[in-house]
Amino acid sequence: MTAGDAQPGPSVTIRPTKREDFEAIIPLLQQLWPANPIDFAAARDIFSRGLANDRRAYFCACVGERIIGFGTLMIRDCLWLPGDVGYICDLVVDQEHRGSGVGSALVERAVQIAQERGCRRVELDSGFHRTEAHRFYEHRGFEKRAFLFSRTLR
Repeated sequence: MTAGDAQPGPSVTIRPTKREDFEAIIPLLQQLWPANPIDFAAARDIFSRGLANDRRAYFCACVGERIIGFGTLMIRDCLWLPGDVGYICDLVVDQEHRGSGVGSALVERAVQIAQERGCRRVELDSGFHRTEAHRFYEHRGFEKRAFLFSRTLR
């Protein structure tokens, strides 16, 4: 975190995600993409595979037992660096808790995991329309350095 960032309250903890957390995480992800329905069976399968993969890390922010934030980090090979890159795939904080430092704590946990696993960089992507998120990431030391190109496969 940088100076001036809100710190999450002392009751907020960041911990590894468990299999039984799936039901609480889906509503958070739906806050990111309210117009896109989530295929629960497919999401559960992806979630389970991620928990079993040592090149992925799932972590959540909790107040007591209630999950109020969620993040994922994927470790990708990178030949040009050389070394691995930590890629933040998902990062969401419940809308009631945004602006309270929870997102910063989740980003810092992702960075810590990437460092522990020998990554040389941490990257992520964010939609063009999410200008507030862009400021959030830039304030935490991330820089815009590329466009993401995507192609749907059927």
